[in-house]
Amino acid sequence: MPQVAVFHGPNQAFELASYPLPEPQGREVLVKVACCTLCRGDLHTHAGRRKEPAPSVLGHEIVGRIEAFGSNTAYVDYRGLPLHVGDRITWSVTASCGKCLLCEDRIPQKCSAVFKYGHQQHDPQMPFSGGLAEYVLLKPGTSIVRIADSVPDSLAALANCATATAASVLREIGIISHRSLMIFGAGVLGLTATAMARTMGVKRVIVCEPDAQRREQALAFGATEVFAPDDYPKGTVDVALELAGTKESVEAAFAAPRVGGTVMLAGTLQPTPGVLFDPEGAVRRMLTMHGVHNYTPIDLAEAVAFLEIHAKPFPFADLIGPSFRLEEVDAAFAYGHAHPGQHVAIVPLSEPRP
Repeated sequence: MPQVAVFHGPNQAFELASYPLPEPQGREVLVKVACCTLCRGDLHTHAGRRKEPAPSVLGHEIVGRIEAFGSNTAYVDYRGLPLHVGDRITWSVTASCGKCLLCEDRIPQKCSAVFKYGHQQHDPQMPFSGGLAEYVLLKPGTSIVRIADSVPDSLAALANCATATAASVLREIGIISHRSLMIFGAGVLGLTATAMARTMGVKRVIVCEPDAQRREQALAFGATEVFAPDDYPKGTVDVALELAGTKESVEAAFAAPRVGGTVMLAGTLQPTPGVLFDPEGAVRRMLTMHGVHNYTPIDLAEAVAFLEIHAKPFPFADLIGPSFRLEEVDAAFAYGHAHPGQHVAIVPLSEPRP
């Protein structure tokens, strides 16, 4: 019987549990997992820095191949491309109802009845709910996107988290080709946003990052300028993107925009201390602040298209760590904690790469 790795709480060993393979019903789709990479959010949960349901099956950066369709499934992906058994796909981190007020407001990721892969309380009756497993059963309301063979599994897995979130942030800004951006944080999300902004025609993309090695990485991902936190220019850019999720970077982001500028917050994945905020300064500078959490199906489709068309010139391979088998999940998390700039890959049915 296929296995899932059950998370029982912070810093506890995972339990490998076996369950009968389900037969998809109605609009469900059964997917055989090819690869699941560990997100920074997974590491926060595992370390206890972020509270999520336990027990659960973690993992939401997933790529797999269609194993079976339910009887009422639409045999097309979100972009209208045909789907067949064996096709390689990724899918939205959330399944949404499409009918509630939040879905109608075009933020389906905040649906009032949302189902979130890799974040649900473990249910032995419906165990295949996260990527640390041999299979995932996709629920109705999940947006599926087919992936071209040119994108490796471990890179394609990033589409339904960091890449789609970067696409969401940049979409919320609007037309950006004539604007200057300052990105705070050169982790996987920040580097992805840097590369994506450059491919969208942004002429000036500044990255602020405390780690010198990551500043060098940012240049390889298209940054036009890089600064340490003590040196960045204040009050000069059109848009500040906060993608590091620390108290210090959030405060720095509010100091970066010009009068009439915008602050975009998307990096805070765990509780952080309160920040110093000058409301009078925000009023006089006429700042706009916008929070972004997860993404919409449009952003996932854009993320996959970006990886298919634009990823090759950038060193995305440097962001992917080694692969581990599902039974090595504890070692995978240990490696991920020790190497925070890389996304470790879990490959359930394959040997780990050298």
